[in-house]
Amino acid sequence: MEKQKNKISDLVREKNTNIRNENYKQYVEQVTPSFSTVKNCVKAYVVGGVICVIGQMFTNFFLARSGDIEGAKAYTTVVLVFLSILLTGLGLYQKLAKFGGAGTLVPITGFANSVAAPVVEYKKEGQVFGIGCKVFTIAGPVILYGIFSSWLLGLIYYILKQVGLV
Repeated sequence: MEKQKNKISDLVREKNTNIRNENYKQYVEQVTPSFSTVKNCVKAYVVGGVICVIGQMFTNFFLARSGDIEGAKAYTTVVLVFLSILLTGLGLYQKLAKFGGAGTLVPITGFANSVAAPVVEYKKEGQVFGIGCKVFTIAGPVILYGIFSSWLLGLIYYILKQVGLV
């Protein structure tokens, strides 16, 4: 870490801007991690697919027990949210997300993780100023824009229905 700070300060102190810019460009190339888009997409596809298969297995299980598809879907949602929060609390969801990337953003599990992660991170700051204030830092904008989008689309639908286009 100290070596990196010294290298950065050496870059800043260079008087010749062309040399400084070239040195900085080389430094950025050294420290920027490389990645494979195809490899990341495949990993996201597999992880997202596995999450969906697990969800389907729960749905089939609950459907076989009750025969009620709506109840099976509701139970599956509850189980997936619970598992997502549990894995977040144990620090495993972050490892899965690091490996699978966007594949872990499957709507219900990704949203549960986005609500639970700040709780885990800020619990040391207390119930009110930690958990209470930070619980919706990530999920809040999703909720806000989700509700706003729903309202806006509902308004457009209402107008189109009044005009007779729908």
